[in-house]
Amino acid sequence: MTLSERLQAALQTAIRERDELRRDTLRMAVAAAYNAEKQARRPLTDDELLGVLTREVKTRRESVKAFRDGGREEMAQREEREVVILGEFLPQQLGEAELRVMVVAAIQETGASSARDLGKVMSVLSTRTRGRADGKQVSGMVAQELARRDLSSHEHA
Repeated sequence: MTLSERLQAALQTAIRERDELRRDTLRMAVAAAYNAEKQARRPLTDDELLGVLTREVKTRRESVKAFRDGGREEMAQREEREVVILGEFLPQQLGEAELRVMVVAAIQETGASSARDLGKVMSVLSTRTRGRADGKQVSGMVAQELARRDLSSHEHA
């Protein structure tokens, strides 16, 4: 079953069960996927659909912060529930230790040695972590690891 089929089936179930939040959240996700398909002028691959869902989750996480900053806790909680619903369709999130192993491997693989190489490392990692880790978290971890390596190379010089 493709990711698109899973989304459609979950939407139909939510409609039948009269689960309004789930129905509305899935409808928004399906609409975002439909718009992406129209733009691409072809059906999306599972990987492309994963990208759409990841963007939807990212948008909602940003909304949670904005609502909390604005003192609108009820709206923030609704957005968090939507993140949970969409998260069901994303791959299992990487743990910090697992992510760090991937970061170190990508740094070694690309031969990166300083912060200037961040883009090179991120281009390798972005495809491997898509939908499984927040891009900001990955980028921060890469920058941290490169800075640590940069420091140790200066100490040895």
